[in-house]
Amino acid sequence: MASLSSVSLSTSSSEISIFPSTNRKLAVLPTAVRTFPGQTIKKTRTQMINVAHVQPPEVNKPHCSIRSTSFNVEGTGSTTSLDEEVKVDASGMEVSIKLPLFETPSSSTDAETDDSASLSVAVIGATGLLARTKIFPALFALYYSGHLPEKFGIFGYSRKNLTEDHLRAIIAPTLSCRIDHQENCEEKMDAFLKRIFYLNGGYDNREGMSNLNTLMEEGEGKFGANRIFYLSVPQEALIDVASSLAEKAQTQRGWNRVIIEKPFGLGLFSSHQLTNSLLSDFEEKQLYRIDHLLGRNTIENLAVLRFSNVVFMPLWNRSYIHNIQVTFSEELGMQTSARYPNGYGILGDVVHSHIFQTVALLAMEPPVTLDGEDIRYEKVKVLKSIRKLESSDVILGHYEADSGSNFKDKDNPIPTYFGAVLYVDNARWDGVPFLIKAGRGLKKNRVEIRIQFRRVPGNLYNKDGGHMQNLATNDLILRDVPDEAILVRINNKIPGLGMNLEASELNLLYKDKYNVEITDSYEQLLHDVIDGDNHLFMRSDEVEAAWNVLSPVLSELDNNNVTVERYNFGSKGPDKAGNLWAKHGVQWLDD
Repeated sequence: MASLSSVSLSTSSSEISIFPSTNRKLAVLPTAVRTFPGQTIKKTRTQMINVAHVQPPEVNKPHCSIRSTSFNVEGTGSTTSLDEEVKVDASGMEVSIKLPLFETPSSSTDAETDDSASLSVAVIGATGLLARTKIFPALFALYYSGHLPEKFGIFGYSRKNLTEDHLRAIIAPTLSCRIDHQENCEEKMDAFLKRIFYLNGGYDNREGMSNLNTLMEEGEGKFGANRIFYLSVPQEALIDVASSLAEKAQTQRGWNRVIIEKPFGLGLFSSHQLTNSLLSDFEEKQLYRIDHLLGRNTIENLAVLRFSNVVFMPLWNRSYIHNIQVTFSEELGMQTSARYPNGYGILGDVVHSHIFQTVALLAMEPPVTLDGEDIRYEKVKVLKSIRKLESSDVILGHYEADSGSNFKDKDNPIPTYFGAVLYVDNARWDGVPFLIKAGRGLKKNRVEIRIQFRRVPGNLYNKDGGHMQNLATNDLILRDVPDEAILVRINNKIPGLGMNLEASELNLLYKDKYNVEITDSYEQLLHDVIDGDNHLFMRSDEVEAAWNVLSPVLSELDNNNVTVERYNFGSKGPDKAGNLWAKHGVQWLDD
């Protein structure tokens, strides 16, 4: 890629001659004129490719042109046009050339630059499904809502031989404007897409990252620069990609933050290797291990409910809480076994991060402050206090799927269900069972936390002739799926003569209370990364502590010493799970 150090903006209206072989002139109105060594190019809105020179080109001299591409933006009924400069080198390879991202056609390179830092976001693995359907739409949502800095650029990086036009055209249909705004949607989409650039990194990650650094520096121009690197890459490529960008692509003019997708290793040993490699290249504060399920509003609200409501604070302990139930239930099955190469299935995908982080947030002591490090310190203490899992307190399951399933290994089925009873051995939670149910291919979608309180001691209403013996316990229910809600179950008198009681729910249903769109979890977490808020991202010692909890179960799986129970697709899970709950004196209330 040619250096842009000599690129400048000018309002010159000098006559431009066209290379004779084109035998035509530009019949368009000029906008900004960009000068390169020995060449002058006018940016146009034409569909033709024209090569312009102030003098006949020398042999093997790069040619530059303006290319304008139009495509439909799905859902808007409009057409978006994007212009870019294209350099054709001596071998015929096209290389896109750009102005510094934070200069506009009306600005000048001689204008003063301010001291505010720009933000460059590099999406490594930009052509993958996650990037196309989640990362780019989340970045656009932040841009549309005004949560990205004025000076920003997004750099897609992968090994596919694409042009920027192709990448932009792929991304455009996935973008949508806020349901509650919808103002200037087309213009904002157009402006956002023009900030997306692409680099084919090839198969040498160090060379590719060096080229990425050059591209980002050209885009950032004279401004200070902060950089986020989103590593949406397979586990086997993660260490080499991370090491390469640490060496070749970090900025020296601002902070660098690296987002890593789960799973964070494939067990304790591989996780330890990954952590050591990452910490040899980065500081802990630079690492953001992302789990999109932790960006849900229900998880964000846990600390608010616990520490800002006096009605809950004194009750949040073994004296008043009988058990806590955490449910992650999905109707859909796992689509491919390639995502789980080590055979741990849902344990590595959901349990290690999402479930254990939820338990840690529920059980942690009040942090000194809301600073991310203070919160993570308390979460680590909870994870280290979880009692060693016994095989008798764990149920693993695998759903019986149709003939088209990729999970056909009858001898070593990948777990799609995890049921367990955890105990946190500390003064606050001694003896309180934390019941976990995480499964796919179940009968309904439900993501929920249920805190079941103890029965009222000496309850007067259980003494009235024995006809009210089945009074329900009080429950606090935090529901994320299917409809986000906070429910409190209480016993209440039915209006009328006599003393007839029933269990009723005090209901805060978010869709009725709040006339706002619930933000996507990737949007929330990317916003946190930009702000430097790391409390929902696992620290290295949290990752290790969580794998330590699971290690006995993984060891049994590796040695084929545990039975993976079969259950029917669309059922409530393995039949033996009910026996596990009963063993600990608990009935699973949503069954």
